[in-house]
Amino acid sequence: MKRALICGVTGQDGAYLSEFLLEQGYGVFGSTRSDPTLPVANLKSLGIAGRAKIVELDLLNVMDVRRTLEEIKPDEIYNLTGPSSVGASFTNPQESIQGIAVGTMNLLEAMRQVLPKSRLFLAGSSECFGNVDHPASETTPFNPRSPYAISKIAAHWTANIYREGHGLFVCTGFLFNHESILRTERYVTQKVIATACRIAAGSDERLSLGNISIARDWGWAPEYVRVMWQMLQADQPKDYLIATGQTHTLETFVEKTFTALGLDYHNFLESDPTLLRPTDIISSAGDPAKAGDELGWQAAYGLEEIIKQMIAARR
Repeated sequence: MKRALICGVTGQDGAYLSEFLLEQGYGVFGSTRSDPTLPVANLKSLGIAGRAKIVELDLLNVMDVRRTLEEIKPDEIYNLTGPSSVGASFTNPQESIQGIAVGTMNLLEAMRQVLPKSRLFLAGSSECFGNVDHPASETTPFNPRSPYAISKIAAHWTANIYREGHGLFVCTGFLFNHESILRTERYVTQKVIATACRIAAGSDERLSLGNISIARDWGWAPEYVRVMWQMLQADQPKDYLIATGQTHTLETFVEKTFTALGLDYHNFLESDPTLLRPTDIISSAGDPAKAGDELGWQAAYGLEEIIKQMIAARR
């Protein structure tokens, strides 16, 4: 039985990845910085709580990381941990740098010392590419617009150094936005879905958003965790951009959500300038051709199906 360590198992991707790997027959270990005896809501939602062994691990403590790798001896490691809010990185940039960049460096160094034959997937981000006037690919220059993006780029380049300099099998997956029913309302997509569903049920509230003209490539999270695994099954470690190839504005997301509920979004939407970021990506688009050609991966869920699934989970 192969063993996998998922750093950040309590998040959306960690939960879906746990479910997928358990289906493949893996022994799954999931790390969290908090008390491992606490309830794990996302794993419970998927009905797999107790099947993945939860361990406490602080990636900022390199000795703790080394001890954990020595004890578990994972064949595959998935680094999905770290702050995931772009907006919050402006108010607490140190947390992003430490949790993402420093945490990744500690994990790579512990691998080099303890498990050099293990394989590592690193979660990159579409935020690394910033604004693009054409779909980004793996060769598109980085153009960070937030401390979060800077942290992700630093982690990626560190991974490249350990891959090229020490021969580690390390892959970065540049993940464009991907949603699911496990999203919390601090993410704008779930905020839109949840608010619209409450309004449809009789609430008199309004939906407050910042810039609704931003455009994003939204995918379906359960599909994205599968390609994380595929990357680690390849003969050679490579980096891939993971996206649907379809970009929509936030206003379109709002419109399709309210329309699916039989509502006109114009009657319920209001602008809140406090929700604007100091700098933001106006248009984010990705070209997943390399993943399709080399891994045979292609997103099946489009925007309307994603919205349909997220609404259904609340009704």
